[in-house]
Amino acid sequence: MIRPLAAFLLLVLAALSAPLPAAAVQPDERLDDAAMEARAREISADLRCLVCQNQSIDDSNAPLARDLRLLVRERLLAGDSDEQVVEFVRSRYGDYVLLDPPLKLSTLVLWFGGPAVLVVAGAALWLWLGRRNVAAAAAGPAPLDAAEQRRLDDLLGGEDG
Repeated sequence: MIRPLAAFLLLVLAALSAPLPAAAVQPDERLDDAAMEARAREISADLRCLVCQNQSIDDSNAPLARDLRLLVRERLLAGDSDEQVVEFVRSRYGDYVLLDPPLKLSTLVLWFGGPAVLVVAGAALWLWLGRRNVAAAAAGPAPLDAAEQRRLDDLLGGEDG
C-alpha cells in the first residue's frame, strides 16, 4: 500500500512533469513584423476561447480560436490600436470573450457564479449532514436482541468471576 506522503509526492511529480500548454499559434498565422506579432500575441492572451472557455485564443487549438487570432492580426494590419481590436472583438462576442471581463450588472454571473455555486453546495451539504446527525441521534441505539444480550451478559459476567 502506498503511504499518503508517497502518493502526494507522486502526484506532485506527475503534475510537474506534465507539459505546459503550448501556444497554438500556427506558423502561417504569424505576422512578419515582430513588434506587430508581439502586440497580436498580447491581445490574444487576454481573449477567451469561446469553445474551450478556460483558455485564451493564444493557447487554444479550436478552429474558432484560430479565426479570432486571424481577426486580431487582420485588425492590427488595418491600423487599429490594441484597444480598438479588443473592442471590435468584444462588440461581436460580448464581455464573455474577455478573460478578465469588467465588473458590471451583465457580468455578475461571470464574476460570482462559481463562488455562489460553491456556497449553495456547501450549505446544502451542511444541512444534509445536520439532518442526518439529528435523525441518527433521535433514533438512538438499536435494542439488543436476545442472543446479543446473552453474549453481553456472558462477557460481563466472565470478567467478575
